[in-house]
Amino acid sequence: MARQVTLHKFSNWYLLKRSIGYFSNYKTRVVLAILAMLSYAPIPPALAWLSKYIMDDVLIAKDTWMLKLCIAGFATLIMLKCLLLLSQVYVLNATGILVLRDLRHDLFKKIIRLPMPYFADSEVGMLMSRIISDVMAVRVCLPSSIMFVRQVFTLFLLIGSAIYLDPYLAFWSLLVMPAAIYPFVYFGQKIRKYGRKMQAEISGINVVLEEDFSGIKVIKAFANEVLEDLRFNKENNSYTRLLIRRTLYSEGSSRVMDVIAAVAGGTVMWVGGNRVIDGSMSPGDLTAFFLCLLQLYDPIKKLNAANQQIQSGLAGAERVFDILDSPNINVEEEGTTEFDGKLNELTFNDIHFTYPNCTAPALDGVSLSIKTGQRVAIVGPSGSGKTTLVNLIPRFYDIDGGSIQINGTDLKDYTLDSLRLNLGIVSQDTFLFNVSIADNIAYSHDEYDMNAVMRAAEAAYAHKFIVDMPEGYDTVVGEGGVKISGGQKQRLTIARAIMKNPTLLILDEATSALDTESERVVQKALDNLMVGRTSIVIAHRLSTILSADLIVVMEKGKIIAKGKHEELLDSCPSYERLYQMQFDNLCAPEIHG
Repeated sequence: MARQVTLHKFSNWYLLKRSIGYFSNYKTRVVLAILAMLSYAPIPPALAWLSKYIMDDVLIAKDTWMLKLCIAGFATLIMLKCLLLLSQVYVLNATGILVLRDLRHDLFKKIIRLPMPYFADSEVGMLMSRIISDVMAVRVCLPSSIMFVRQVFTLFLLIGSAIYLDPYLAFWSLLVMPAAIYPFVYFGQKIRKYGRKMQAEISGINVVLEEDFSGIKVIKAFANEVLEDLRFNKENNSYTRLLIRRTLYSEGSSRVMDVIAAVAGGTVMWVGGNRVIDGSMSPGDLTAFFLCLLQLYDPIKKLNAANQQIQSGLAGAERVFDILDSPNINVEEEGTTEFDGKLNELTFNDIHFTYPNCTAPALDGVSLSIKTGQRVAIVGPSGSGKTTLVNLIPRFYDIDGGSIQINGTDLKDYTLDSLRLNLGIVSQDTFLFNVSIADNIAYSHDEYDMNAVMRAAEAAYAHKFIVDMPEGYDTVVGEGGVKISGGQKQRLTIARAIMKNPTLLILDEATSALDTESERVVQKALDNLMVGRTSIVIAHRLSTILSADLIVVMEKGKIIAKGKHEELLDSCPSYERLYQMQFDNLCAPEIHG
């Protein structure tokens, strides 16, 4: 089951105002739609008055020529009605699509700039649902609002015409109209409620799909298709139940309005028919009045439909503007100083950091100084805080206490772009985009020289396997790089780092997931990458960092020792234990079963 996210509550008026505000960039289109709406409103009453004129004057006078003119007038009004409706609906729907584009862009722009803790607490499928399906609901707000206003205009004109024709009959026909308010309010609230739940359930389905398709290898390895099928079916059934319930309220609302219209029509037929019989009302008046009444309840039904669409739109808007406008969801903060890429010294001063929703600190009073050109290795058992420490440098997370400085300037004072563009990160979790190999290597460049791409690939020992591929550097690697091996993916990420030409290099167990042969090649590529650069290396194999200028030993979020390999063997029991464990494993005789 998808995790339920608590939304920041906004008022209906705020949500409607924010949704309609996105149409302000298309004022000309909106004005044209409003003009079409205003021009349309008088047509239904005009049709009723024309019917009265035909019944009371033209037919009684047996004026064939005037009858032809009236029929032509009828046809003209109907065609004009259709043309104005088409113009209004087309212009608003086309504008809604443009608004949809703008809103999706703003939402993606905000999400992609949110800090890493937000992504740690959010499912990818949920974020996809916000951008795809929730935004779809928002675009109907203005068209539905204008349709709502159009029906209100039409409604008042028709009521005025009915009262003018016969106040007594209007009283009886409008007597049941207050009853229409109840389904309008009641069903609108229900539709909003179930619309909100449906948007959440769509997120749940997206979460399951994203996880299952991304982890398909694990599912098949554990023969767990049946369990995942049940998991998806649970989400799918829950969404289906909500959809059926929402359909019941939507259709129930329309049918209640039909019953109210039928009661009003029956009342008019009885009262009006009797008045025609006793001579106090002409057949033309009754025909015009009845036509007004028929058209009168059509706007009421459409008001109900517009309200349903607005309520559904507000349910989506609530989830969209929860990200865009919530005071609790803010983009990463940055300073104004540009980092020029010249690294003299990186210092950690009494660093404290605890992950959200955790009680034990991941880092507890860490202090460390790294000079330019140094190769610093960080070792320690799992959970000692190694990766957390290096993730603070590009500000994937912000510290709770202490300070991190580059060249004496706090990291928070640098712009994020200038800071991160001068850092190179290669980890065991390789990720490639579903584009060509050349585009992956040159990912940090808008425009690039293929010769530079090839030089980076050669330095990463990737050029040979690339040119052996059918399309060479134009080969598309698939989502996440699924079309190539783990060692090849790692070499491409190293080539990408070389192409970036960073000042400070961070290697986070970059070879831990590779076999011995691949590791040997990748290690050569890493050695090329580290030449002339300040580098921080986290390695699970101590053999790869024995020549480091400084080895830092961490345990339970603290630095317990620093020094060179020989010094630590003599002075740090924890480091000696780590070294002996690996040495014993390397020297252990092979056991044959």
